[in-house]
Amino acid sequence: MKKCVIIDDERNARETLQKMILRYFPTRINIVGMADSVKNGVELIKENKPDVVFLDIEMPEENGLQLFSYFKQIDFYVIFTTAYQQYAINAIKYAALDYILKPINQIELGEAISKLEKKDRINKNTTMHIEALLHNINLDSESFNKVIFPTRDGYELEKIRNIIYCKADKNYCEIHTVSNMIVVSKPLKYVVDLLPDDIFFRIHKSYYVNQNYIKALSRINGDHVVLENEINLPISSGHYRELVEKMS
Repeated sequence: MKKCVIIDDERNARETLQKMILRYFPTRINIVGMADSVKNGVELIKENKPDVVFLDIEMPEENGLQLFSYFKQIDFYVIFTTAYQQYAINAIKYAALDYILKPINQIELGEAISKLEKKDRINKNTTMHIEALLHNINLDSESFNKVIFPTRDGYELEKIRNIIYCKADKNYCEIHTVSNMIVVSKPLKYVVDLLPDDIFFRIHKSYYVNQNYIKALSRINGDHVVLENEINLPISSGHYRELVEKMS
């Protein structure tokens, strides 16, 4: 059974999650404490050493993300619970164990708990994920400018503005940046979900392009884009006009 702490400034939200856990997952999750603020949550975590923390983001006094500044080493998993979608949800999702949008239902909660149970232990990647999250999200502007990519050797962070295009390579993906190439140990779809679609465009089943680096669109010898580094990439049938309209 996994120990958990619930941190949420809304009493109704805390009690609703508590009742849901007690009703549907009483043999899998043990609630060792609930807190209404980051400050009280930190005390509970240090005292009870939970396996997982259900953490609300939008709270008065201190934002939920500021919880991590109180710990040198993150030795617990985090499942974010929030009613607000203005945060970079994908950045949060891939940095935390999971992300549940309120109102919480038992199916999504069960999926998050199952994911937790598959984790044998906390490792250095947990702290790295949280660090990436805090890099990704600017608490003042609610925007994100970096993403974390899983590689063969661990993880790499890259600024979004430096990514020129992404290329599918079977179960891997190549991230071509202004200075190097990162081989990601995930398929292109994973990367597409991470990157903002107002900046990037899926021109082909194998290519996801940063529109800021498109120099020209050509129909000579087949539809393709010309990037600022003079690389030509094919555009799938039908995507040419869509790209023109989007960029216009």
